[in-house]
Amino acid sequence: MPGKDTDWRQDVVWRLEALAFRSLFAFLRLLGVERASGLGGWLLRTLGPRTGTQKTVMRNLRIAFPDMEAAEREQLALDQWDQTGRTFAELAVMDRLTPEGGRVEVVGMERLHAIRDSGRPAVLISGHLANFEVMAAVIMASGVPCQVTYRAANNPYVDALIRQSRERYGIRLFAPKGDGTRELMAGMKRGDSIALLVDQKYNQGPEVQFFDQPVNASPGAARLALKFGTIMQPLSVTRLPGVRFRVTAHEPIVVEETQDKAADVLAGVQAANRFVEDRVREHPVDWFWVHKRWPDKVYAALDRPSADRLNGPA
Repeated sequence: MPGKDTDWRQDVVWRLEALAFRSLFAFLRLLGVERASGLGGWLLRTLGPRTGTQKTVMRNLRIAFPDMEAAEREQLALDQWDQTGRTFAELAVMDRLTPEGGRVEVVGMERLHAIRDSGRPAVLISGHLANFEVMAAVIMASGVPCQVTYRAANNPYVDALIRQSRERYGIRLFAPKGDGTRELMAGMKRGDSIALLVDQKYNQGPEVQFFDQPVNASPGAARLALKFGTIMQPLSVTRLPGVRFRVTAHEPIVVEETQDKAADVLAGVQAANRFVEDRVREHPVDWFWVHKRWPDKVYAALDRPSADRLNGPA
């Protein structure tokens, strides 16, 4: 909730935003799963290409798939807007998108059960794939005690509403990004696992390769796996027809420990990002193309003449 020093005018704005947010969620829940998802998809498919973010989407697609035909990239950009809109709208009905509800099939649940039964923590990793909230619902359904990291909304009242919506499908342990490190460490010492999305830009992180281009990535998952002597358990989610999903628990990633800790962390970070890249190549429409994943030098290289680009980004 707002602190004591919050300006009353800002508090009024936040409360009005939260009222609109609550009303939207109530409306989407009344629509039901299919119609709510369809409405969200239609809205962003219609409006998204008209926003400034469309440029980021197209530039990302050019970086990731330089040999793809322009028409195919245009269609993929349009389809990913539909996907993104559906994901946001489905947040209102996430308690209905669970394995128990029949809309989510799980491949490799035995791997999550093994973590649960071991009583030891693991580092569960993934990327912004399809409706990535569905993966959290599967983790909760598996019985793995797990802290889920998230970026707190700027509006504290909206943030509380988002947390409440996630609590409907079982998430009880939240670790806000930035100031949640202590909670993560304490939780892992108790035996709680943690869930992290590893495909966001992190300027202070080590440089690894992503779609054959350099990116700076967070080392947190690899560092924690090494510190607690545990695995990184990769998860992915694929959208299926009819507002259905498939969540897969893949082969665990073991971060090898040698005498060179920095090199060990770097290898773990690269393995995590390679996992996400492989999933994006399998189902490109499922990824969250709207965020700037690569550093400025990679985007700048797109604007140089083709002869210069052959030498890579400046």
